[in-house]
Amino acid sequence: MKQLLLAVAIICTVAAQAQSDKYANAMQQQLDKFDSAKTVADYENIAAAFQRIGDAEKTQWLPYYWQGIALARTGWMYFPDDKGVVAAKVNELDKTVDALATRINAAADKADAVAKDNEAKSEILTVRNMAATQQMIIDPQSRYMTYGAQAAADLQKAMQLNPNNPRAAYLQAMSVYGTPEQFGGGKDAAKPLVQKAVDLAKAEQVKPLYPHWSLEQSEKVLATYQ
Repeated sequence: MKQLLLAVAIICTVAAQAQSDKYANAMQQQLDKFDSAKTVADYENIAAAFQRIGDAEKTQWLPYYWQGIALARTGWMYFPDDKGVVAAKVNELDKTVDALATRINAAADKADAVAKDNEAKSEILTVRNMAATQQMIIDPQSRYMTYGAQAAADLQKAMQLNPNNPRAAYLQAMSVYGTPEQFGGGKDAAKPLVQKAVDLAKAEQVKPLYPHWSLEQSEKVLATYQ
């Protein structure tokens, strides 16, 4: 009987490890694609793949987090970059971005439903922040009270849950960077926050499959001060 129980235990352990390896391999494959993605179609395909992984696993928050991030990356492509170039032009920007935000928040809802610690929930809130920020910057004057306030609340909570989250620090720096000087923002006001984002990213112990972006973005902004 003991030998039978031992054999069952070994089989279960091997099966669990095989499932874990399958999950990790599927995630890493999409993360590799994420790092080289360039178009809306690229990010949409990656987002769909992450959703399939999440739906299959059911207890992992990271697939849905990365789904939300991939969708958010498409959102930024609808707005001018630092050179004024719009990567993906659409006829009705407000409707496109609002619909995208709904999808991003749906992915965040799924991630939040299975996230078990404050660090995970902090990361998920940064995804929500980006969705609300994109909705706000369509027309800051008319949308700030709704979406600007939501973006600020999401970011504040993300930083409360994990003060050492470099991605939340980066988003805070960018929020101040993009705020007019007369409202307490601007490039000079953002500089210490950009430095903080860089420092936190460099100090972070990156774990496999976990969020790893922000250092490159923060260093790029910091370089504009030199």
